Amino acid sequence: MDVIVLGGGLMGTASSYFLARRGARVTLIERNRVGSGATVASFGNIRRSGRHLSQLPLAHRSLRLWGEAEKLLGRDVEFRATGHIRLIFDEGGLADMRAYAETARPWGLELEELSPRQIHARFPGLGPDAIAASFSPQDGSGNPRLIAPAFAEAARKLGATIVEDARIEKIQRTDSGFRIASSKGAFAGACLLNTAGAWGARIAAQFGEAVPLDARGPQMGVTEPLPYRILPVVGIWTRDREHGAYLRQVERGNIVFGGAAERVSVDLDPGHAAADPMRLPAQLRAVARLLPAIAKVAVIRTWSGCEGYVRDMLPVMGRSMTTPGLFHAFGFSGHGFQLGPGVGEAMAELITTGRCETPLDDFSVDRFNRHPD
Repeated sequence: MDVIVLGGGLMGTASSYFLARRGARVTLIERNRVGSGATVASFGNIRRSGRHLSQLPLAHRSLRLWGEAEKLLGRDVEFRATGHIRLIFDEGGLADMRAYAETARPWGLELEELSPRQIHARFPGLGPDAIAASFSPQDGSGNPRLIAPAFAEAARKLGATIVEDARIEKIQRTDSGFRIASSKGAFAGACLLNTAGAWGARIAAQFGEAVPLDARGPQMGVTEPLPYRILPVVGIWTRDREHGAYLRQVERGNIVFGGAAERVSVDLDPGHAAADPMRLPAQLRAVARLLPAIAKVAVIRTWSGCEGYVRDMLPVMGRSMTTPGLFHAFGFSGHGFQLGPGVGEAMAELITTGRCETPLDDFSVDRFNRHPD
């Protein structure tokens, strides 16, 4: 089976790897460099807490693969299961956390509720004004700069062809499958997998499948290195977007942070997003609520990236409903990093066997036709 994969982020490279492992002949085509889009703009959060319930089976599958990533890929992608803590500062956030924990438990996610005393004893320096927190000990983080290149290189070793800096000029459905004309030549395959991220809706539209997707850029930042003391990823339960910050400390000591800043609209041509320094002070105030010590630390870099946000904040995954041999996996709405390995394995299973052990029905591309508004 010949499969063309469009898009070389985490979803595309992971899919290419697992397809090649199943014996498919894979050609991955990327418009820039592998891992240079939404993946590298990611915070690196590997969390299941707070996900839409229908995503949890996929998230569980992916967490298992994150744990096996170093063995599978032959290199350390800095996955660390250091846990994920979400601080709570008001009764609304506490009610939301408890309701979510109750509904997520039958889906296989157990959240531990921490009291202020437990927070301060186990995680000194975090959220001194927090009234409670949730803790998910098996979650953690990974390095967004390493994971997609690692999957691409592992796929290449299994025989996949990785084509970078290739501008797509035309996509055609043929009697035998698909033909892609690009600036790096023409490619043909029986199946086409659309993992083009924020550009994924454009590809789906060419086959009569409309997806309400907006391209937006998050604002991320990183500080100078400090002594390594913060092990878990730190987030918040809040109904207030202005307080929705998150952070993690890497082993080299730098603190990576994001959230609490409106995601800016991005023009897909050329598809570049820039951080806005005028928004940084308010963002840091929100981060300091989680970690007061950050107020005295120098920020050494800020960045953004181009992510695809679907109207209902759920990804588009599975078969095309109009075109045999076409599959989609895009629109992960800023929370796809944790899901990436699971997406790759699930799509490879679906494409090569016609079935998938992980339920994907809620992510079908035709859901917008079934439930128009």
